[in-house]
Amino acid sequence: MTLIPVIMSGGSGSRLWPQSRALYPKQFLPLVNDQTMLQNTVSRLDGLDSVSAPLVIANEEHRFLVAEQFRQMGKQASAIILEPAGRNTAPAVALAALKAKAVSEEKEPLLLVLAADHVIKDVKAFHQAVEAALPAARDGKLVTFGIVPTHPETGYGYIKASKELIGNSKQVALVENFVEKPGLETAQGYLASGDYYWNSGMFLFKASRYLEELNKFRPDILQACEKAMAVESTDLDFVRLDEAAFHTCPDESIDYAVMEKTTDSVVVPLDAGWTDVGS
Repeated sequence: MTLIPVIMSGGSGSRLWPQSRALYPKQFLPLVNDQTMLQNTVSRLDGLDSVSAPLVIANEEHRFLVAEQFRQMGKQASAIILEPAGRNTAPAVALAALKAKAVSEEKEPLLLVLAADHVIKDVKAFHQAVEAALPAARDGKLVTFGIVPTHPETGYGYIKASKELIGNSKQVALVENFVEKPGLETAQGYLASGDYYWNSGMFLFKASRYLEELNKFRPDILQACEKAMAVESTDLDFVRLDEAAFHTCPDESIDYAVMEKTTDSVVVPLDAGWTDVGS
């Protein structure tokens, strides 16, 4: 199965103001090395097996920033889907899934959903986690990557892993539940138990499975995205949506819309020097 990276690059970067501003948010800045956050995310894909050119979800006003940063790397996105308005991650991933199914030569493309503003220091460990997650994703599971916590962080949501492992891997566990950002005492308990991971916001699943589960739990989001994509227009690498249709789409995260409701969510631990820049 072809692995299609989906890079979500629609954030405004308000948490790092004034370095990061609405028209030039943090994902387009070189905050940790000579590459920008977006470019680091793209470079991190090098070496993964059967990986295709990424799909990028971006704001309309950032379209030339995205294209130029790919050009600087000598790389090309398979498409840059331009959102006329921010509607959170559930609709963004739906747009990517619909596009992937339309353009992929394979019937069941896999989506590796990544944020453009994450730091991952150990790229080899990242690749190993993705490879460990692939069998579960191929079997129809919706994989989330849980960051192995290093301290009792109160600024992240957490994922509680079940003791039940699936498949032949010793790394893939059923998700017991997602929990909101805890207080310090609760976070200390999570860390001590060894059963909890930070919620990274990175995912791996078949495009079709995500759309099936979204249709089950939030058909209103899927229908709005389908209407918006039905009359898409393409200009170079840019994909523009029906603006009026997309404005009707509810604002919802992928966690609330799908991952917390599905019975097919699993978690793979990721210990790779991860940081959510800006948090």
